[in-house]
Amino acid sequence: METPALAAAKTRKAQFHLVAPNLYRLGEGGKYYALLKRGDKQFRRSLRTKDRKLAERRLTELRAQIGNLTISDDARLSFPEIAKRWIATTQQGLKPASIKRRETCIKNLTPFFQGVLIRNIQAAHCERWVTGRGASISARTFVHELDTMRLIFDYAVRLGLMLSNPAKDIKRRRIIQTPIAVPTREQFPKLIAEMRAADGRPHIQERAKHGADLVELLAYSGCRLSEATSLRWRDVDFEKGVFTVTGGEDGTKNHEQRTAPMTTALRALLERLRNESKPQPSDSVAKVDSAKNGLAAASRRLGYPQFTHHDFRHFFATTCIEAGVDIPTVSRWLGHKDGGALAMRVYGHLRDEHSSTAAQRVKF
Repeated sequence: METPALAAAKTRKAQFHLVAPNLYRLGEGGKYYALLKRGDKQFRRSLRTKDRKLAERRLTELRAQIGNLTISDDARLSFPEIAKRWIATTQQGLKPASIKRRETCIKNLTPFFQGVLIRNIQAAHCERWVTGRGASISARTFVHELDTMRLIFDYAVRLGLMLSNPAKDIKRRRIIQTPIAVPTREQFPKLIAEMRAADGRPHIQERAKHGADLVELLAYSGCRLSEATSLRWRDVDFEKGVFTVTGGEDGTKNHEQRTAPMTTALRALLERLRNESKPQPSDSVAKVDSAKNGLAAASRRLGYPQFTHHDFRHFFATTCIEAGVDIPTVSRWLGHKDGGALAMRVYGHLRDEHSSTAAQRVKF
């Protein structure tokens, strides 16, 4: 019986035999290989078959691929140099935050391709990133960096600087949706009151008031933080009972404005704010850009979870769904463009209290 060691020894002794121009075979009855040259670079590839006809077809395809490679100084560029060119050609239409995230991904990827010409990067270099960094980062960061790497290599392939994408076979990690923290309707008014009280410190109560107003604006409108802080009084139409979300200079997440109806609570909040400050149409509805510190302090004093600005968008959506508003409608109010798929996945749950109450109404 042939042992693995004996088989390996036979493979080492096997010789490549030229059977046709650029076509070689490993030993007698072994697989076929291609050996091609383009410029000063040599390509040896397994054709992954023992069938002569299939090997010849694959050799023709490989010869065409190699023929598309660019023979220029660009082929001697490094990964960060190609990445810089790629990001310059793809950043049009992206929001600053998206560009910043891509730049961060490139910075984290670069050490794994240091000193290697773009044309010489192989799957082994990409696997070095997987083993050297992949296990230490979150699944979401892993996916962002992998997607960025693949896009850069796709760009290099299109330019004729690489034969194929060396990262194409790396598996994406599954992103597990963490449970969202949503204040209950009993917790919410207590949280707002605690924010306004500001632990009884008069010198910060004015800013604390504005922070509480911002949290209420988020909770009653369903806006993202950037959308709420860019809302102007000219975007509010009291007669029609609607407000328009523009996203300001950076625009909304999907680059489209949306108009949504005012909830009763939002109208009351906006009317109070208007009466307090007599604003101009171009003035911001929110007086502050963040309520992070006041929110964290109030949550801590009350023994609540550390709620974030975005949790009040969840609060808005969950409250609407519990009130009987259908998910596609809530999705439109939130500015989703998928017909409700994301909202169903994120907000399709109902709080245990609401679910139990609803179950009691079911009669057979």
